[in-house]
Amino acid sequence: MPSRPHSTTQRLSIDPFTNLPSINTFDGLSNFLRGAIADEDSRLFSESMAQLAQQAETVVAGLRASRHRDDASPLLMDMLTVLREHRAFVVNLGLDWRGLYEYAAYLQTLNNFRVLIGQWLLHSAPWDDELGLTAEDFELAAWRTMGEGMLLVDMYEQWLTREDPDEQRSELGELPAPQVARVLQWWHKLRR
Repeated sequence: MPSRPHSTTQRLSIDPFTNLPSINTFDGLSNFLRGAIADEDSRLFSESMAQLAQQAETVVAGLRASRHRDDASPLLMDMLTVLREHRAFVVNLGLDWRGLYEYAAYLQTLNNFRVLIGQWLLHSAPWDDELGLTAEDFELAAWRTMGEGMLLVDMYEQWLTREDPDEQRSELGELPAPQVARVLQWWHKLRR
């Protein structure tokens, strides 16, 4: 059983004008992740995501400076390396993480981001000197990925703070039989 957090985890500060979280750079996200620690797994996950955020910030800055293939491609390749390392870390997380719905969603998001970066690298004609990718396009995909990761961490931390962590597991067994049958039918259609 994972250890319980000893202190309240750091939460995002809210901008008083927009009423939205105030992190607006990958560096800010990276710093937040270093401080948002519930247990050892969360700390390691946050460190791995912070590396991903730092590399994303480097790519965005690089794309703003130059979209030339010789300048941008190495940055995207480095991003793929960091993304691959982060994904390997996520795949090796324990059963407590894998039992969360958000875990599979995050893995899918990481895979989609990896594929998207590969497409950005390959979808330029060989005679084009510039990639068709803009800093804004990359930033949008990176923020979506980071958001999914933060959701996973948040759900894991919520699971840790529950009285009975096993309560977080699927409540399918508590549904009446007709509802369970409909859920399973829907699931099988989805899997096809």
